[in-house]
Amino acid sequence: MKYDYTAVKNIYIICGKTDMRKGIDGLATLIQDSFELDPYGDSIFLFSGWSKDRYKCLYFAVFV
Repeated sequence: MKYDYTAVKNIYIICGKTDMRKGIDGLATLIQDSFELDPYGDSIFLFSGWSKDRYKCLYFAVFV
């Protein structure tokens, strides 16, 4: 299933090195606690780790 990401309200690039062993719940908690943002809103969050060739993206899509 394809999704059009051009309509997303916000895109956040999380600067710094993130522990890439964290799963969805750990990244969502990081967003809530450290940045005081809603991870379930219409936003994309991009994380990078120690290695510069690995990235994670967190986006909660609501399909109706």
